[in-house]
Amino acid sequence: MIKKIPLIPNAITAFGLTCGLFVIFKVNMVDPGEGTYEGLLFTTVLLMLAGMADMLDGIIARAMKAESEFGEFFDSLADSIAFGVAPSVIVLKSLSVRPGTEFSFVITLCAMIFSLCGILRLARFNMTKRALHGVHDLELAHQKNFTGLPIPAGAAALVSLNLFLFSPKAEAFFVTHSMLRAMLLLIAMSVLGYFMISRWKFPSLKTLQVRVTSFHLVLFVGISAVITFYGILYRFPMIFVIASWGYVVIGWLLSLLRIIAGRRSHRLEDFEPEEIASSSFES
Repeated sequence: MIKKIPLIPNAITAFGLTCGLFVIFKVNMVDPGEGTYEGLLFTTVLLMLAGMADMLDGIIARAMKAESEFGEFFDSLADSIAFGVAPSVIVLKSLSVRPGTEFSFVITLCAMIFSLCGILRLARFNMTKRALHGVHDLELAHQKNFTGLPIPAGAAALVSLNLFLFSPKAEAFFVTHSMLRAMLLLIAMSVLGYFMISRWKFPSLKTLQVRVTSFHLVLFVGISAVITFYGILYRFPMIFVIASWGYVVIGWLLSLLRIIAGRRSHRLEDFEPEEIASSSFES
């Protein structure tokens, strides 16, 4: 008997996948280093739409109680293309690096590392989720913190830095040079790739809880909305790179605090639920 596949969540996933594929096909029609800032802005917005679709499909699937095994596999495949492959292609096409040189080989290698690490991160996430299924305490710990930088966050950090470096506003901070851009993006791809497959913990925004009064919450949301709208209209590259890299830096700091606290209390296993899960399944 053929199982019914939920339509709405998978349609949203397909929309996100389409955004990623369109970015890849569109960027490949442009010669390396010949793209414009407006073109980069357009592809960045498309990947942001893919990120929104990635959040919505899971939320709607849980709300409709329409989660399925097909949806999980489809979502992972869509994420691997939209957030694993597309950002690397954008960076490679943005740089004015002469093909056939050693430096072009290094840049291509770093782009492959970023994509490969992102796909490995997705595979590990799915395996861990299946292993923890039915173990309530470990599931809660798994939902509260991500092990390794999530691939949408890694993609956002990379494309936001790429957009900022090619934006007119970047000249206000430093003189942009093609080699300097390439070096910064090379380092970014390597660092983000490492942290995606690392065991450093990054907070899940889905479980973020802040205890504030209703008045202060409304005031904070109002001020944040004004700043966000202003940033999108006038300082989008700067706001985007600050927000995306801010999440990465916060995750690094929290992970360091967890490691320090774990060493002091000799209970680092409290912050590594995956290790507990793997040992319990092996026994």
